[in-house]
Amino acid sequence: MTIRDELPYPSGWFWLARSRELAPGTVLTLRFMGDDIVLYRTRDGRPRAVDPYCPHLGAHLGAGGTVHGQNLVCPFHHFTFAPDGTCVGTPDGPPPRARLRHHTLRERNGFVFVWYEPEGAPPTWEVPDTAQAGVIPTAAWSTQVRTYAQDIIENSLDYRHLPVLHHVSVRELDPPTPEGPLMRTRLRLGPDRPRALKQRFQADHSMLMAGLGCLRVEMPLPSLGLISYLWAMHTPSGPRHTRMLVATACTDLRKPDATSASPPRRALHRAFARTMLTTAVSKVRQDLRIWNTKRYEPRPRLAAGDETIGLFRHWARQFYPSP
Repeated sequence: MTIRDELPYPSGWFWLARSRELAPGTVLTLRFMGDDIVLYRTRDGRPRAVDPYCPHLGAHLGAGGTVHGQNLVCPFHHFTFAPDGTCVGTPDGPPPRARLRHHTLRERNGFVFVWYEPEGAPPTWEVPDTAQAGVIPTAAWSTQVRTYAQDIIENSLDYRHLPVLHHVSVRELDPPTPEGPLMRTRLRLGPDRPRALKQRFQADHSMLMAGLGCLRVEMPLPSLGLISYLWAMHTPSGPRHTRMLVATACTDLRKPDATSASPPRRALHRAFARTMLTTAVSKVRQDLRIWNTKRYEPRPRLAAGDETIGLFRHWARQFYPSP
């Protein structure tokens, strides 16, 4: 990637929807990389994503399109498309040789992800799942942000802004470590003041970046026997516009399968996840004022203490086209 004032769309996996939003038979239209994308789920539960326009006469498949069995049906002339995109039927004769362009999807932890690569190349890596089985978010919040996905996820390694903007103290326990398209780090965060809270309410946060579209934070709470999960998703919807999702979950710390919790424990988990979401969103709202008015600096004048920003920028280059 060459240094420039504007960033192109990055490659990688990006959140499209929560699984719970996509019941069998549902058809959704979403903005993705400057275009519409039509997301639907077949009656047997398979998610599919296609380009929005019918190759017959150009009707938008998300504007009244329906799912019949496993097939997507155009709202204009009822041309029918199989899960592989092939046109397999019309109301009054043999289908034409036509096909919808499909996008590669994955479902992980209650999210539907789509793969993007500007030249159409297939996925070269996968979205990491949680080690604990059955973890899905029970609380979520979303918004539109007028900045790049890179700016948002870079924020998590901008340690200098945490005490200034969020009144949060930070201590790096494990430095950011690139692992190909992934990056891991571990921080200890807590209130910056007053001193009594600063000493008492600190927690270790294990952070995983999966490309520029997904950040997952795990926070074990051994004294409560719990572990909380937070996802921050950043999906480019258009030039310098990003759909952002913050979602949270909570489970028992030492259980390998989150679905095995008793009903009373699940109620506790949901309540804790809601509290975590409220706290996280309050911090994001403080960032929004900055993100929505800042510009991207391709040549930032970094100071001592900004080493993680330089490391992140170098790692992020892999997600953009080569010069």
